[in-house]
Amino acid sequence: MVLFGGILSIKTISFLVFCVFVIAGLGYLLGRITIKGVSLGTAGVFIVALLFGAFLYNPLAAQLKVGGATYVSNALKIVENLGLILFVTSVGFIAGPSFFGDLKKNFKSYILLGVIIILIGGLSCAGCIVFDNKVFGRDLEEVSAMLVGLLSGSLTSTPAFSAAKATVTSDDLEAIVAVGHGIAYLFGVVGVVLFVQLVPKFVKADMDTERAKLSESAPEAPSKLTGSELELDVFGFCAFSLVAVLGVFFGSFKFGNFSLTTTGGCLILSLIFGHFQKIGKVSIMPQEATLKVFRELGLMLFLIGAGVAGGASFVKYFEWVYFIYGIIMTLLPMIIGFFFAKFVLKLNLLNNLGSICGGMTSTPALGTLISTAGTEKVAGAYASTYPIALVAVVLVSQFLIILFR
Repeated sequence: MVLFGGILSIKTISFLVFCVFVIAGLGYLLGRITIKGVSLGTAGVFIVALLFGAFLYNPLAAQLKVGGATYVSNALKIVENLGLILFVTSVGFIAGPSFFGDLKKNFKSYILLGVIIILIGGLSCAGCIVFDNKVFGRDLEEVSAMLVGLLSGSLTSTPAFSAAKATVTSDDLEAIVAVGHGIAYLFGVVGVVLFVQLVPKFVKADMDTERAKLSESAPEAPSKLTGSELELDVFGFCAFSLVAVLGVFFGSFKFGNFSLTTTGGCLILSLIFGHFQKIGKVSIMPQEATLKVFRELGLMLFLIGAGVAGGASFVKYFEWVYFIYGIIMTLLPMIIGFFFAKFVLKLNLLNNLGSICGGMTSTPALGTLISTAGTEKVAGAYASTYPIALVAVVLVSQFLIILFR
């Protein structure tokens, strides 16, 4: 079988698939461990994937001999992107029916919060660049490349990562951006996942009350389906696939160095399809059970693909000072954004946390928040804030690279 520009046997492909399921199984077991009401949930898959990448990535690549690392890397990208498409498209469909009503009511708050979160992240990144240059005397251009990579990793933002690599002036600096992204990605995922679980406990939130408040600000939209529509298939796979294809195509368009990427394209298209639910007499809304399964499956695959690759680079290039910078760039935007949303914008807790997930462009945290909140409606706040943060983080990353060049 020809794959990725080389020859991989069916046996090798089967082994790679076997590894994916091993990571998933162990990850879900780890995620079930609960300490004082806090658990990793699906993010347990990410931790196991990181450990797999740290200790077994190179031996696995070596087994494939010449070009093995490239084969494994490309296989992981396929797993990651497939997971991302499944997860984001499902979230868009789920949030779609009530999305535009919620957006109309809280539009200014979502825009402002998304911008505030990214600006705080950018300012903390700039501060770390200046500090590192003054204290350690490292080359300013190299430090800025590393720190902007850390920023994209701390926000788990692939678009910012891509934009930063496209803005630096050499292949060596591109490699440095990639290293920073890998180092910060661990806490960028786990930090936000724990944040959305711990905050409700710290404020002693009554989840029944919070869900009621969320329903008031984002009421359930009535279904536009009457039951007489033609279903393309019983589970809605066809409609889902159509939106995924259109989303990937839509997200591939570039405007300079910026594009919506697969994530943005699939999210926007699925929100629109989820809002209208039908075209004429044809239903374009997948079954709710299908969406929930795809959402969880997608999140699992995304975390495995990103985690294994991140684990390999994390161990290879890890430095404590860079890891601390990444923690700062994750925590400061979240904490300041949370209090700004609570006391200035007056958002209820679940809308607040949903917006934090969107502002931090954190896919894994949304999955955890849905589980913690016990309602799918938090996806609406995420979907409203995410596009704003997506554009802002790309622009801020490019600006920082140019500023410290």
